[in-house]
Amino acid sequence: MWVSVFLCAPLLAQVQTELPPVVPGAKPVTVDHIKIHGKFLEGNLEGNAVDRDVFVFLPPSYAKEKHRRYPVVYALHGYSIGAEQWTHEIHVPQTIEGAFAQGAKEMIVVLPDSKTVHNGSMYSSSVTTGDFENYIAHDVVAYIDAHYRTLPNRLSRGLVGHSMGGYGAARIGMKHAELFGSLYIMSPCCLSARPAGPVNPEIEKALEAVKAPEDSAKLQFFARAQLASAAAWSPDPKNPPLYLDLPFKDGVMQPDILAKWAANAPLAFIDQYIGNLRQYRAIAIDVGDQDGLRADTEKLHGVLDKYGIANSFEIYHGTHTSAVADRFQNHVLPFFNKNLCFQAGCR
Repeated sequence: MWVSVFLCAPLLAQVQTELPPVVPGAKPVTVDHIKIHGKFLEGNLEGNAVDRDVFVFLPPSYAKEKHRRYPVVYALHGYSIGAEQWTHEIHVPQTIEGAFAQGAKEMIVVLPDSKTVHNGSMYSSSVTTGDFENYIAHDVVAYIDAHYRTLPNRLSRGLVGHSMGGYGAARIGMKHAELFGSLYIMSPCCLSARPAGPVNPEIEKALEAVKAPEDSAKLQFFARAQLASAAAWSPDPKNPPLYLDLPFKDGVMQPDILAKWAANAPLAFIDQYIGNLRQYRAIAIDVGDQDGLRADTEKLHGVLDKYGIANSFEIYHGTHTSAVADRFQNHVLPFFNKNLCFQAGCR
């Protein structure tokens, strides 16, 4: 069933999250709202924007200490929201300021946007959506290093994401260990391969009625998420107007399409990237005890343990989204404070 891929999907949308108390004495960070051109997104068949919104949070000392360089944390948002919406879910800049005030060393935090015509890129490589995997790993990282005073070293770069962003952090982290030194995976979706059937006739009927990309906005959550996944994992440049193949046709599951989806499931391909995962200075994984994605998240932790790859794993009290702002301030940024390199020449 579809819920095996996007379990508890209604919780993945824009929601209210618990706001940690303001930390006394916290100093303000500076927010740059910029556009970063995606060379890897050029020519995408959906017509998704190639110049993407990116939010850059610069630490309190950045403007005054003109010769100081900083490590960078890249933070990936979930499905159905963009980078701007995620700033509200994780309550930045307040939570960044709070982390610094509580002792985390200053770093740059970058939130890139990957919202598409079907509400999410899956941070994957597709001619239909555009190659968002390499947009994040190469276009965004290269731009930030060229335009800000960063420490351009993998050990000074961290990658984190929540939900679809957690999937993105796992996927990009496994494939691009040459670029990142520490990895934090929050409540990742879509870790397991989708089983074959049964087909939901209501969703199939709704998707058959889609005649143009803009029709996607009229769909309910599950149906639209199907299109997003198909655009990312089973693109088809010969199948306009959506340029994708769905995993079912005329009420029958399509094994060849399911195989393509399975090839994009981290629990299916993780064994190919064990060598890359061993290169990380630190890996952390967390999930709420009331999160429908808990079981697969535990499996991811189990695979790392099986291979003897050190990782911290926490099941905290909360739903899929309720504690994400608290986690960002009090767990994610302190993790990177401990594990990133804050000086030049780290090896």
